[in-house]
Amino acid sequence: MIRQPDPKPDVMARRDAIVAGLAALLPETGLISEPNLLKPYETDGLSAYRQPPLAVALPETTEQVAAVMRFCHQNGVRMVPRGAGTSLSGGTLPMADSVVLGLMRMHRILDIDYADRCAVVQAGVTNIGITQAVQGAGFFYAPDPSSQLACMIGGNVNMNSGGAHCLKYGVTANNLLGLKIVTVEGEIVDIGGAHLDAAGYDWLGLLTGSEGQLAVVTEVTVRILRGPEGARAMLAAFKSNEIAGACVDAIISSGIIPVALEFMDRPAIHACEAFAHAGYPLDAEAMLIIEVEGSEAEQDALLDRIREICGRFDPISLKVSQSAEESAAIWKGRKGAFGAIGRISPDYLCMDGTIPTSRLAEVLGRIGAMGEAYGLKVANIFHAGDGNLHPLIMFDANDPASFHKAERFGADILRLCVEVGGCLTGEHGVGVEKRDLMGVQFSEVELAQQRRIKSAFDPGWLLNPNKVFPLLDGVAAE
Repeated sequence: MIRQPDPKPDVMARRDAIVAGLAALLPETGLISEPNLLKPYETDGLSAYRQPPLAVALPETTEQVAAVMRFCHQNGVRMVPRGAGTSLSGGTLPMADSVVLGLMRMHRILDIDYADRCAVVQAGVTNIGITQAVQGAGFFYAPDPSSQLACMIGGNVNMNSGGAHCLKYGVTANNLLGLKIVTVEGEIVDIGGAHLDAAGYDWLGLLTGSEGQLAVVTEVTVRILRGPEGARAMLAAFKSNEIAGACVDAIISSGIIPVALEFMDRPAIHACEAFAHAGYPLDAEAMLIIEVEGSEAEQDALLDRIREICGRFDPISLKVSQSAEESAAIWKGRKGAFGAIGRISPDYLCMDGTIPTSRLAEVLGRIGAMGEAYGLKVANIFHAGDGNLHPLIMFDANDPASFHKAERFGADILRLCVEVGGCLTGEHGVGVEKRDLMGVQFSEVELAQQRRIKSAFDPGWLLNPNKVFPLLDGVAAE
């Protein structure tokens, strides 16, 4: 079970005064403090863990964010930045003495510059909302997490989110130009801007993926790209996970970089087909979704080469979409995968580790063996092209023994990722889920250095408490 330190007694004793002080800084409906109304904020996408916060602040402007943070800093109150709450690593799990800083009301598109191919948006704009704002002019925003209908760009920056198309276009870090942040003391700072490389230290690189440990992001300047001439998806079905994994490695090793290369195993195929009716091959043990884009001639050439590579692995079937509707159905199944698994299992843990693609076949085999040893089912759905695994471990949260086994199984998968040369997280972040596993990947010297960086930005350790860094003797380092 994940350990959480006790709340600060002095903060809890001053609860009424803190609530009154925050209410004075925000619009009339900008603060939530009633116990029943706090329940939606007690958890996030890692719903096995719950804790109502002290209060929820709902600012609408950067200046209001700064005022709230200044007040909390002066009063020693912990703060948890939150967007849509889709974090699968417990990245927005509050503590009883913390104020959740909800940015969902900051949902305005502030500027779109097609000439320089960038847009400035508030942190509460949804991922898909950026593409919807620019697609009429033939542009799009490339990172596309499966939760893109709901997840917000501020959270994408905090976790350095990726998505199915990150194989070609990169993750959030590769599509950012600038940030507006608020420091723990309430100072507003602009980092980068509508240009390629900012002078001086790479503050943008440091802040992206920092999980709300260093500052709160309120505005984001993103790259927008011209849409391709066209795209086609292809399904390749195989007799085993290991064979499909070897095929992935062969495609990447050949020098071909598809726009997307996704993996689904038998449990995932069946769950997603029942949900989306996409025409997935139900007799397959594993399936790849491979998408290419460009002109018709370019698509044909790439698909011919990929078909030839897949043919070396004795595929059960190969199918290329023949229409936009077929491609949409293929992606509907993949994008709805997590919800589809929820229809066949009362609960599941969605893991997130990254490995070298050359080790895919081996790792998938070992995950299967682990599942048998633990007596738990696992569905594998992930971004195969860059080795970002998302095993879904099925369990029953009403059965404590089942839950504890799922936790141990997940930890073993992440240890395996590091063992073969990968890392603990690809896009979900560390949060509380992987916090106590950080020592698997990093030495004590490396963790100490990371803590010093945290302390430089947040000396009182008030921002997003008890995440990322392992607890020392049961308490957070401060």
